[in-house]
Amino acid sequence: MPISLEKRPPVVWSIAGSDSGAGAGLQADLRAFDAFGVHGCTAVAAVTAQNSVAVTRIEPMGADLLDAQLAALATDLPPAALKTGLLGSVDAVQTVARWVDRLRERQPGLPLVVDPVLRASTGAAFADAALVAAYRERLLPRATLVTPNRAEAGALLGRAAPATPADVEAAAHALRALGPAAVVVTGGDALTGLDGAHSLDFALTREASGWLALPRIATRHTHGTGCVFASSAAAALARGFVPIDATVLAKMATAEALRHGFAAGAGAGAVRPQPGFALRRENLPRFGLPGEGPQAVCDEAPAFAPLTDAALGLYAVVDDAAWVRRVVAAGVRTVQLRIKDPAAPDLHAQVAASVAAARAAGAQLFINDHWRLALQAGAYGVHLGQEDLAALGRDRLRQLARAGLRLGVSTHAHWEVCRAWALQPSYVACGPIHPTASKDMPWTPQGNGNLAYWSALLAPLPTVGIAGMNAPRTREALAAGAASAAVITAITGAPDPQAAIATLQQAVEAGRADWSAGSMTLAPKLPQSTLVPNPMEAARCSVPC
Repeated sequence: MPISLEKRPPVVWSIAGSDSGAGAGLQADLRAFDAFGVHGCTAVAAVTAQNSVAVTRIEPMGADLLDAQLAALATDLPPAALKTGLLGSVDAVQTVARWVDRLRERQPGLPLVVDPVLRASTGAAFADAALVAAYRERLLPRATLVTPNRAEAGALLGRAAPATPADVEAAAHALRALGPAAVVVTGGDALTGLDGAHSLDFALTREASGWLALPRIATRHTHGTGCVFASSAAAALARGFVPIDATVLAKMATAEALRHGFAAGAGAGAVRPQPGFALRRENLPRFGLPGEGPQAVCDEAPAFAPLTDAALGLYAVVDDAAWVRRVVAAGVRTVQLRIKDPAAPDLHAQVAASVAAARAAGAQLFINDHWRLALQAGAYGVHLGQEDLAALGRDRLRQLARAGLRLGVSTHAHWEVCRAWALQPSYVACGPIHPTASKDMPWTPQGNGNLAYWSALLAPLPTVGIAGMNAPRTREALAAGAASAAVITAITGAPDPQAAIATLQQAVEAGRADWSAGSMTLAPKLPQSTLVPNPMEAARCSVPC
């Protein structure tokens, strides 16, 4: 059956070198594109004669032939994103820069990922000083994301490769000052002062910045990791993800590719990207809180206690102690007290009364935001947003964990899930699943497909669907694998809250039954993006440079 126009995958161009050994370059890029379900097109910028042990010859493509390849693609296969790898000559860089400007006249904000391939993993040099200068002056100002390893970051800046965490962060900031909208300094080698047990990348983006960590995968088959990382990021950008989420997905895809690498020749084997990489929890990196160094991300998580009842059930979110008493009397056993005004004169009393009411009913009560009062009152748990996590820092979060409080965390995107994952909370709330009027947010509604994705990825850690929930949507959330649905106005705005709670409880049970019977929402291999990229921030060079 032919694919309809609406269902055709995004097109991504790779402008890079051909690897005759098929370990890196265009050949690796195409494997990564397949793992993301995008259609990869190739423009050959250079031809290499190489195998798994050596590069024996490099021949840059003539600028006229490179230009002809790009012109042919532009007339029939316009890209949703571009990725550059080995370019081989200043003329090639100039040609690519002109085409980026030309394409952006028709497609404002067209993403460009620049992988500055300056040297082969076997040691062969691919760039002289003039070519490095052309990267700095012509490509970096146009880049949506640049993905150098540490040696490449140093070469682009005309300095030694950064060796310490502070050096890496400084290099990322210096590179971003040259024009790219986002920078990721990738780390295949151990940093000075760390034990090397983790693969560490430093991301610097508008949405979020910090260290991403995964346990290092023990393999010698690493050929093509940089190519796969950059092409994966380009594929994610083509699918509408913002740079930090594209970076997370690229790290996940590269981790899976490393797990499947093998030796085809006598030297180090090539990594092998695989579909389904984004549903494997072992590929989900930890992401540090703002300002944290890599050691904090690698250290053991605060270890919050698991929930007494991991099933959670109906989750009522209310704004005073009277409502807490009312919902627990109606049978709700998971409740959140959400008083947004920190200056409310009776805040302390409201928290204390709510804790007492929940404890008497045997309910799991979470205090939103006000963690000090939760500690003082002996609350069961706290629920924190991303800003609250950043404000507390890891030491205070460990204090909460030692005190026995359970922790729930709000998340809206991959990088926020990674920050929550690094803390090992008691549950993760995912949203907005549906449109909501309870909070003004930049996020697009995720739908039940994303909820099914998060629930599958994080299992057995419980997930909660938040935003826009009513009885039918609650049933859908449970059928998507969520442990609970958080409900506000469907209870507090109902003419008969007790009857509404009964209906919602029935929806919870029906959703569980749907799941058990196999009538569930299946998790997609990739989620949908939750933020709409700003076209003017695809590259900080918004006019031809």
